[in-house]
Amino acid sequence: MNQLLQIILLTLVPGLELRASIPYGLLTTDLPWFVVFFVGVGTNILLGLILYVFTERMLLLLNRIKWVHSFWVMYIEGIQRRVKRAVDRYGEAALAIFIAIPLPGSGVYSAALAAYLVGLNFRKYAIATVLGVLGAGIIVLLISMSGIEIFKVMP
Repeated sequence: MNQLLQIILLTLVPGLELRASIPYGLLTTDLPWFVVFFVGVGTNILLGLILYVFTERMLLLLNRIKWVHSFWVMYIEGIQRRVKRAVDRYGEAALAIFIAIPLPGSGVYSAALAAYLVGLNFRKYAIATVLGVLGAGIIVLLISMSGIEIFKVMP
């Protein structure tokens, strides 16, 4: 399979996103680091924007399923209250930081849902997504490249 396509597909996987695609691209392809970075980051930004647009439609459909609705009431509304406090206080910067921290559960999938839950408009969400994904991409790139260089030095 094409190396760029592999990076794109890995970036689209919920929970993995850039945390997996950038290290994978650096370790297993012969692509320059900046190509891996820009393909992963560009895909992740585009994914985030698409997710925001379709979040409401998907949730309306899924909420018709009884167990999904129960989950929504119990779990998601709690997240909504916590995220809303941060967004009310810090604006879209809170969402950008949430996206930028490359930990499981943070990323554009969660951010699109969080933005929908707190009623963040598309423009503010788009700014937060671009800044957050760039931040996450830089963090993952630096950690990955540092790790690769450390293992090259070790005997």
